Amino acid sequence: MWMQYPDIPELYSIDDQYLIGSDLLVKPVTSAGATTSHVLFPLADCWYDVDTMQRVELAGAPGSYVAKTVESGIDKIPVYQRGGSIIPRKLRLRRSSYLMINDPYTIYIALNNELKAEGTLYMDDETTFDHEKRDDYGVATFSSDLSSSIIVQNTVTLGNKSALQESKEERMIERIVLMGIATEPKQITLTTLSSATAIPMEFHYDEESKILVIRKPDVSALDQWTMNLKP
Repeated sequence: MWMQYPDIPELYSIDDQYLIGSDLLVKPVTSAGATTSHVLFPLADCWYDVDTMQRVELAGAPGSYVAKTVESGIDKIPVYQRGGSIIPRKLRLRRSSYLMINDPYTIYIALNNELKAEGTLYMDDETTFDHEKRDDYGVATFSSDLSSSIIVQNTVTLGNKSALQESKEERMIERIVLMGIATEPKQITLTTLSSATAIPMEFHYDEESKILVIRKPDVSALDQWTMNLKP
């Protein structure tokens, strides 16, 4: 925690919660029979519960933190996604990670207070060392900026010009989840490099939870595309 938030001295001694990377805050449940947990939330960012996808209600100065008691029953580990981050996940349960290679991605977008977010996805064949020997890899950079009407934009960087081009159809995105959007868009459209025509997208918006879901957008993480909203 202190490495990510060095300006909050109270976090220096904390050893019972941690960050995975910079975007997931985890509070392990280590006591038998525990039903609640005490979580320290840095206020430099906002936070979303990864299970409910709801924004955690916090109040205080941006340079400080808030201690909050949260539910953590036998089937709940408190995990929170940082506002301003975009995290790609594979959700299908398999017997091994090798069997998940061709599974599609779900993109989780957690908006910050400025209604922006960004994140990256590194891809290679997950089997050989071609990413080192032949630069056979790709990096998808996802960004969201509702102030510019951009739901999500994907920019792709390849290790070489032909990297992973044969596996585009195996790097598909099956769902995009946007957390923290205050109002329902009138329309969402998709534009790609291969087509100048804006394609209308189907979506579902829940006004109570402030969550927007785009199902089956039929786009690859290895292609460049943009989804725009019409407020």
